[in-house]
Amino acid sequence: MLKGIHGILLEPVGCLAEFPPEPFQEIAARFLGYQGKPAESGSAAYWHLLALMRDLPAPNAAQELEIQGVNAANIYEDVRPALAELKAMGVRLAIASSLSTAAIVRFLDRHSLAEFFTGVSERENSGGIIAAPLFHALRSASLVPESTIYLTDTVEGIQTARIAGVHPILIMNDPDESRRLAAQDPAGGVVSLHELPDFVRLIAAQK
Repeated sequence: MLKGIHGILLEPVGCLAEFPPEPFQEIAARFLGYQGKPAESGSAAYWHLLALMRDLPAPNAAQELEIQGVNAANIYEDVRPALAELKAMGVRLAIASSLSTAAIVRFLDRHSLAEFFTGVSERENSGGIIAAPLFHALRSASLVPESTIYLTDTVEGIQTARIAGVHPILIMNDPDESRRLAAQDPAGGVVSLHELPDFVRLIAAQK
């Protein structure tokens, strides 16, 4: 049970911006030989790629395609005001992503978001993917897992949060998908980042 939120871990793909699926699918096809059905969303393509990469090193050339994805991603309009409000509330915000360093730097620079984050964990400085960036983010930001949430829009993200011992909070980008994911019993859900500050306040009021 959540008894107070001191930190929030954020994955840019699907949580801060809508990414196109094509760059992730091209990485899977070109470097990992995947020839299966294309994913319908950037988040689905991204997490499928991570599953393929689980036991393989990330190809260096993949970061060029990731940066293409960053350049084509549409940031959600409520991201900047929500992050500003959360930071003003004293909540520690950290990036926890399996993207490359170059892709994360490009994303933060492109949208002028670096000022909001106390730490940035990606696959290179974390030494791995999937749960590794979450563990690295917790250590780097001195966050207690029990008081930290991880925003996600996929079942894989919910599972990854549980591996890291943090609370998965569902961002409900797609109503039909959200109903399916609700069966995975996340710790809560928000329709947009705009609702996150009030969610943090609500949890604090229940202490």
